[in-house]
This record gives sequence, C-alpha cells and structure tokens, in this order.
Amino acid sequence: MILPVIMAGGSGTRLWPLSRSNYPKQFLALGCGNDHSQTMLQQTISRLNGLGNAPCMLICNEEHRFIAAEQVRKLGVEHGGIFLEPVGRNTAPAIALAAIHALETAKDGEDPVLLVLAADHVINDEAAFQTSVKQAYEHAKNDKLVTFGIVANSPETGYGYIKRAGAVNATKGDDAYLVSSFVEKPDLETAKGYVDSGEYYWNSGMFMFKASQYVDVLKKHNPAIYDACVKAMQVQNQDMDFVRVDKDAFMACPDDSIDYAVMEPLCAENNSDVVVVPMDAGWNDVGGFAALLEVSNQDANGNAFTGDVESVDTHNTLVISEDKLVTTVGVKDLVVINTKDAVLVAHKDEAQHVKTIVNKLKANNRTEATIHREVYRPWGKYDSVDSGERFQVKRITVKPGAKLSVQMHHHRAEHWIVVSGMARVTIDETEQYVSENQSVYIPITAVHALENPGKVDLELIEVQSGSYLGEDDIVRFEDRYGRVK
Repeated sequence: MILPVIMAGGSGTRLWPLSRSNYPKQFLALGCGNDHSQTMLQQTISRLNGLGNAPCMLICNEEHRFIAAEQVRKLGVEHGGIFLEPVGRNTAPAIALAAIHALETAKDGEDPVLLVLAADHVINDEAAFQTSVKQAYEHAKNDKLVTFGIVANSPETGYGYIKRAGAVNATKGDDAYLVSSFVEKPDLETAKGYVDSGEYYWNSGMFMFKASQYVDVLKKHNPAIYDACVKAMQVQNQDMDFVRVDKDAFMACPDDSIDYAVMEPLCAENNSDVVVVPMDAGWNDVGGFAALLEVSNQDANGNAFTGDVESVDTHNTLVISEDKLVTTVGVKDLVVINTKDAVLVAHKDEAQHVKTIVNKLKANNRTEATIHREVYRPWGKYDSVDSGERFQVKRITVKPGAKLSVQMHHHRAEHWIVVSGMARVTIDETEQYVSENQSVYIPITAVHALENPGKVDLELIEVQSGSYLGEDDIVRFEDRYGRVK
C-alpha cells in the first residue's frame, strides 16, 4: 500500500508579498497547475486520485495546522493525520516521524511504502506523474530507496542534480537507474554540461521507499536523527486532526535534509539500493516569480495577468492584483504584485532577490513581512480594514457552527456590528442574539464569546478602541480549538 507523506512546512519568502510565513505558498491558489482554483497543497493531494493509496499524512508546523486541515476538508477527502513539527528540522527528521508512525499504526505487520511529496510543486501531466510513481513502487517494494529525477530541459542553476549510473534492469527495458551521486546547484556552464550529457536529472525532492527501509538506513547513517525522532515519538498527543510529539526531544534533533542524511551516504558506498526513476511530467517547484510566470497561462505578448489588470504595450510581464485595478504601459520583463497591504515591483530576472526585502522588513519589525492583512483562523478569518493610534477596524467572517474562544481583554473594548447572518453573543454570562444591522458593545475586561449558530457565514464589523490593540491582549478561558494555555 502506498502511503503519501506530504511535506507542508516552509515559508516561501521568494514569493512575497503573496506568500508570507503565516500563510506560505503551499496554501495559496497561484493560478497554475491543472486546477487553478485549488491551492498547491490541494493539487498535490488531488493528483493522487486513482493510485489506490492510503489517506495521505501531512507534516506541517503548529502555526499552519488549521489552514492545512481546512484545505483538506474542502477537498472532501480523508487524511491519515496531520503531524505538527515543534520546530523546523528539515526533511530527514520529518520523514522519520512519518516512517515511525506508519510502522506503529500498520495493520497485520504491513510495511507501508511511503511516497514523500512536497506540497508546493506544480505538475501539469498527472498521468505521467502517476506512471512514474507506479514504476517506482515496484522498486520500493524490493527494498530500493527511490528518488524521482526530473528530465532536465534546460541548464537550470537553481536546482540540485542527480547523476545516474547504469540501468537497474537493462534487459527488461525498465526506465530506472542506479544513482551515481547527488550534485549541488551548479554554475551555468556546468549545468549546460549536465544537460548535454543526458546523464543528469533535476533533483525533485520526491522519494519512495518502505517505512522500515528508511528507518534502518537512517539509524545506520545518522543515528543522532534516528534517536531524537524515536524519543520524540514516545510522547504523542492527539488533538483533533493533529498529532504532536515531544518538543524537547525533537528540538535536540540535528537539522538535516534526506539528501545529506541518507541518500548521499548510501551513494558514497556505491550502494545499489538507491534508484532514480525519471519523471517528465511538467514539473516546477515555483521557486520564484520568474518560475510562476513560466507555468502560468500567458497571452500573445507573454504576459500573465490575474485580477483587475489593464495593459498597453506590455510584454513578458507577470501582474497579480488582489483588490484594485493595476495598469501597465510600455513595460516588459516586470513582476508587479499587489496585495491588500503591499506592492512589489521587480524585474523578473531579479525577482529572486525579494528575500532581501523580506529580511529588511523583518529587521524593521514590519508585520508585512510575516502577516497578511487578511488572517485565517480555525473559526473563519478577519481582515484588518483600518487602524489608528487608539482604534482598529476589522471585518470578521465566522463560519457556520463556529465559535470564537471565551475570552477577555485588559486594554480594549469592542463594538460589533452585524452585516449579515446571525450572531450568538455572550457577555459576562448573559447571552443574546444579534442580527443584521444590529450591534453590541463589549466593555474592557468583560468575558465574552461570539458564535455563528446559523447555516451561512456570519459577517460583522468589529471596532476596537483602547490603549493597546495587539493580538496578544487575549486571555482565553475556553476554546474548542485547543488554544487555551
């Protein structure tokens, strides 16, 4: 049985301001891939349809847990658990958690075959993807550790490479090869030589192997990671969809990728257990805006526009606008990104340096580096519409049946005006219903709660006033989403 393990961590700063640490690219619908309405995580799950796999296991961090769970729920599919990393420790430890859990929960002594995928890749040819996966499965069942090598169609310097050796089953015509080595990102001339030789593939970061095989090899070649992950898995806390492991044990784990911790040491032994299966499936890791332009639908002038965009004499330009009209005149090779609280303008060949801007924003304590104006919560979302020295205005959306925590604030009062739907409001144990065009006032230190008892979204405007309006001025007494500390 194939058990997909989807790595959904990462911050995706190279796509700022679309992607930010509190809502990175794997959770965004970027208008590329086979279904433009789906996020990258949802596309990753959807392309497994028809493989006959077990429900996928997700690995993400604590901050993104409700986003991941909601996006899986919207697909209407089951999942095999959402593992929460206490801290980021790279891919080797994350996969170890999944492998150990798979072995612990396997039925009748089964040894699941893990299909390790990144949540933020574009694959346009899903049939070719599944063909490669099925081929890799045959090798993984025979105790091979399989990596997927992307057939290189250009000399890219932003990818690592895999050098192949001889064919695994040359007499049978099987398109799979032993791995000679994993190669770091090359310079342009070296990359040209790699592509011309036909012996190198782009390193996709996708893998397939038995859970036991990975655990055994990790124990041999990187016992520090193995020991830390085993200790972390000895304390597991199930919280709704989420599985938490021992934080202290996991924090002691070395930070290492699967390439460095497992694959490269095996290749150094001239080990015949490492196999590469070529994949030619329209793959792209969307590592920056130039890549996003490449995989987006383009007009006759090479432009890709999303949102309200008008252009004159514009060529090879990517424009994405979330909430207002953007116009371009007489420009080419640009990236223009408009969000509700930030605008990026860059030459597409220099857009990979956007991380420098993010670092400057962080150094200046700018919230735009990490937080969108629109923030998602397990009960819905809020949009910070306006703010001043002693006030803040938010538009709040509460999903049907959802309830905010029972809470109070030391420094701010709140005024709620219902725009649509019905609200059940509790203030100091007094419950009332507030409907459209009605309002309610919550004084400072009043214990209060907000719930949507209806069948449609509850929309309201919240006006905060007081001496301090930070999100950390919340004392939670009760919370159905496990956020009471």
